[in-house]
Amino acid sequence: MWFVAIGVAMLVMNLAGIGPIGAWPWGWGEKGLLILVPFGLAFVWWLWSDWSGLTQRKAMQKIDDKREARRQKSLDALGLQNPKKGKR
Repeated sequence: MWFVAIGVAMLVMNLAGIGPIGAWPWGWGEKGLLILVPFGLAFVWWLWSDWSGLTQRKAMQKIDDKREARRQKSLDALGLQNPKKGKR
């Protein structure tokens, strides 16, 4: 996500003519397509995270966290003691 945000910021700066990035020319020249590098890095990152299973692990962790929060809320609502908090 950070690569996409950086790429969008660089693109806006170039189109608006802000700072040194605003002076970079479009094309295959000196710094031509350097503005598009963050988008390529984002694509590579997403390919790697899907291939390695990082995306799936994060999704499963989020589901587990929600399940534990629901369980804790139910225990608190019933007035039962949570064994993880210790005895009172």
